Amino acid sequence: MIGLVGRRLAAAAVAALLSALLVFLLMRAVPGDIVGQMLGQSGTDRTAEAALRSFFGLDRPLHLQFIDWLGRTLRGDLGTSWYQGRQVSAMIGEAFGVTLELASITLVISTLIGVPLGMLAGIRKGSRIDAAIQGFAMLGLSAPVFWTGLMLLVGAVALFGWSPPFAYSGPTEDLGENLSMLLLPVASLALLQAAAYAQFVRGLMVDELARDHIRTAIAKGLPPRTVYGTHALRNVLIPLTTFIGLILVQILGGVVVIESLFSLPGLGRLILSALQGRDYPVVQVALLFVVLIAITVNLVIDLLYGLFDPRVRSG
Repeated sequence: MIGLVGRRLAAAAVAALLSALLVFLLMRAVPGDIVGQMLGQSGTDRTAEAALRSFFGLDRPLHLQFIDWLGRTLRGDLGTSWYQGRQVSAMIGEAFGVTLELASITLVISTLIGVPLGMLAGIRKGSRIDAAIQGFAMLGLSAPVFWTGLMLLVGAVALFGWSPPFAYSGPTEDLGENLSMLLLPVASLALLQAAAYAQFVRGLMVDELARDHIRTAIAKGLPPRTVYGTHALRNVLIPLTTFIGLILVQILGGVVVIESLFSLPGLGRLILSALQGRDYPVVQVALLFVVLIAITVNLVIDLLYGLFDPRVRSG
């Protein structure tokens, strides 16, 4: 187990370093920068342009810019926003609380809906219930998150004359207002993830119920609760643990669109607004933060998988 932990930690460290380099290079590959935006139509003033590039450190070679940024980040100095003049760490701390709340609620709801639906579809394979659940899964997987969110918003306004508040209130400030604002964003994200759960768990259940030990348990006359809830579910939980990590990563990827659509001041909206302004310190750290969350989730899932399955530990 110690060897497994060491290998996974080393792989995570390499992935984090490569992610930092990729985030840095992608930002520089985006056309335009803050200097061009600040100068606007007066961008022909070479003296002002040179002064601004020197001020922001953009006149230095790329590899020196990357080494300087990476070194400061590793020391805990995340820099200052070029536009707002605030500490990037404070901005990310505020935004992360919103994203964490949105992602956590979405993960719990989609799991509670998708896993039972997938199990039911697998148990009732070939029935109308199975067909209905597969239809739901196909619909959920086919609809883009932004389209689902927009349709839910339009439907809520057209059918019920209600729209969520667009001024965010934290759960400690006004819980009712907070839940009202999160209702449609969570529903938009949870529909896709519940559909993914249902499809995945159905496949696992169909394979598991075809195994000899399950057929033997059914032939012995064991109650369905024991057959499905104990024998089958036990083996389904191992690959499902890995899949939960993938679902969480997908949720983090969807928050950029959903937070912008519903005016949620989370990480996704922060990244988008900073990207539009070419605010490199904010975008680089925020993107790297999201990537590190994904890497950490995958690392934890890998270790849990090794804990559950002895074959992984010995491999």
